[in-house]
Amino acid sequence: MKPDYKNWMPKGMVLSAVVATAVCLILFVVFGLSGLVSGKLKTVLFVIFLVGTVIGFVVSLWMALMYRAFSYNGKRQMSKQIIEGIADFVKLKDGEKGLDVGCGSGALTIACAKRNPGASFIGIDRWGKEYASFNLPLCESNAKAEGVSNVSFEKGDANKLNFPDESFDAVVSNYVYHNIPSTNRQEILLETLRVLKKGGTFAIHDIFSKHKYGDMSTFVQKLRDMGYEKVEFIDTTDGKFISKFESVWMELSGSALLVGKK
Repeated sequence: MKPDYKNWMPKGMVLSAVVATAVCLILFVVFGLSGLVSGKLKTVLFVIFLVGTVIGFVVSLWMALMYRAFSYNGKRQMSKQIIEGIADFVKLKDGEKGLDVGCGSGALTIACAKRNPGASFIGIDRWGKEYASFNLPLCESNAKAEGVSNVSFEKGDANKLNFPDESFDAVVSNYVYHNIPSTNRQEILLETLRVLKKGGTFAIHDIFSKHKYGDMSTFVQKLRDMGYEKVEFIDTTDGKFISKFESVWMELSGSALLVGKK
């Protein structure tokens, strides 16, 4: 049995875009090119369905390229590269515990657990309808396929974690918080760090663009002022995880790693 980590660009979204484009193309031919309608109405429909077809084609192509880049089984394997890169920052002793916020298909949770066989890891996610292919049974199935037993998964909310203060020796996350509707995502980061033990480590990867997060340099300094021993903000679009070109066309500009020790 092989693990199935799915794709960060869901196949259903790609197919929906393709179908919508095909519908626009058919309507363009029927109403814009044929003699079924005439006059101003034909001109209006011609323009509407032509624009819809062009936009749909561009979006469908972009989604297809994203799907290909993020595939665990493809040549680029960007998802795997990012997951493995984040997991490299997590080093726990036997008996210690780690938390993965927004675990999706369990990829990062399992990668951390494989590197730290004496520790235990919990992956939480809300598993919303936006990513319907990601769910609890999938995570458990992937852990079994990888032969990893030091993991568990449960439903949870990143806005309000169901754990006491200082519960974990490490907290990790990947491309999660930018998807959460919020006027202050820095507060969500603080909620994640709330459950980190004194001396614990964190590695959080996301699209830390200013319009999503505000000034992250100020936030980094805030953590230092709060007593965090070490805080680094690492750009991952310089070839570490993805290239500058990929970050632009894949709309991942601002991707970075927030790592450190409490």
